[in-house]
Amino acid sequence: MTLLSAFCIIQRSLPHIITQYRFMSSLGGNLAHFSKGALNGDRSNLIPFSSRLRGGRALAQDVWSIYNAANLPADCINLGQGYMNFSPPKWVTDAADEALRSLLPNHYSHPKGRIRLRNAIKKFYEKSFNRVLDVETEILVTSGANQGQYSVFTAFLEQGDEVIMFEPFFDQYLPSVTFNGGTPVYVPLHPQTDAVTPNNSNWTIDFDELRRAITPKAKMLIINTPHNPVGKVFTREELEKIAALAEEFNLLVMADEVYDCLVFDGKEHVRFATLPGMWDRTVTVLSAGKAFAATGWRVGWLIGPPSIIFPTLAACTRIVFCSNSPLQEAAAAGLEQAAERGFFENQLKEYQERRNILLSAFDKLGMKYSHPEGSYFVLLDISRVNFPEDYPFPEPVQGRGRDFKACWFIALEIGVSSIPVSEFYCEEHCTIGENFARFAFCKDVETLRQAGERLQRLAEYLV
Repeated sequence: MTLLSAFCIIQRSLPHIITQYRFMSSLGGNLAHFSKGALNGDRSNLIPFSSRLRGGRALAQDVWSIYNAANLPADCINLGQGYMNFSPPKWVTDAADEALRSLLPNHYSHPKGRIRLRNAIKKFYEKSFNRVLDVETEILVTSGANQGQYSVFTAFLEQGDEVIMFEPFFDQYLPSVTFNGGTPVYVPLHPQTDAVTPNNSNWTIDFDELRRAITPKAKMLIINTPHNPVGKVFTREELEKIAALAEEFNLLVMADEVYDCLVFDGKEHVRFATLPGMWDRTVTVLSAGKAFAATGWRVGWLIGPPSIIFPTLAACTRIVFCSNSPLQEAAAAGLEQAAERGFFENQLKEYQERRNILLSAFDKLGMKYSHPEGSYFVLLDISRVNFPEDYPFPEPVQGRGRDFKACWFIALEIGVSSIPVSEFYCEEHCTIGENFARFAFCKDVETLRQAGERLQRLAEYLV
């Protein structure tokens, strides 16, 4: 480890350490406080919490709470968090209303998911998976994609099993892995940003580095394509190389493809499970929330072979038993009617317009960004943003990466919020992300235009 890497680890970890120290200090500094406190009449913390909460940054103040709307000016435009400010399609919400007025959808569903939704998933996805799907053994409805992923980790990880994660990573992976006894192993995507207009293909995998990361303890590998936060769509060649390693080292592959309906510019979305030999070792994660602009519905589904779906069902049943029944009906209606309405084709055009509005604003500023091939995120190179060293940053931002300060400065002085990308890295690799801020374009056109106008004021702070 270099001296710079060690300093980065200390710098990045300090706010987490302070947060946890203060929390533990409130408990008397150690778990012995619980019993001593009870003897002294202090009943504020009688029961010790699980040690698993100390892993996966679970107790640390995360980026979402720091850059929360409650902490920012009331008129700040939120392009940080990836939720929509527009409604799902009316014909989908009408189906939800109809389900709520019916009898059976207001009661428990089968733990596998409502049969109407499983049939709709079967019909919708069979073509892209190049196979006939069995609704009883190869499809599992979950309470959002995240809970589906968690159930897979619960079903398959033993204490100390290693999980390969490409950085930057979706932040929920980390605690979900560690809570279930897994050990994350980080392999960074390497940005090549020398081009005048970098694109997401310039975020590359060092396959020698990936091979070195796979030890005898490796059990799983997570692929997220299209990728959050980079917006990269992994190429067929990249996925085939990953598949060869998965076969060689007998890895379970979690293919997080929740942004599969948002692939731009004619890029090819390759389902990892369709590559030779990969169906038997791959579980694909998908989301109604991303598909139908309904992130609060918490309806997702897993597709995979019975050998993966059956144990995951066992875990899922003990975690939530079943998922939201009326909204499963609505998601089913969405999939059933999407083709005849041309929904996903039209939605893709709308997202491309939104993306282009935001990119146009960056172009006017002369700022570099990674041109997103998929998802609804764009990474802006903020290395040229010059903020005063004595700017009054709040304590949670102090001591974090430069991107944390830049994002806070932009939110307060420009009025547009974003998310610092170093949050999606381990401590050793955090400097890779410090040059970038993540902006979400899953907002209506008018909001994005207003954000673009505000962002022009950044010009006076660029060097």
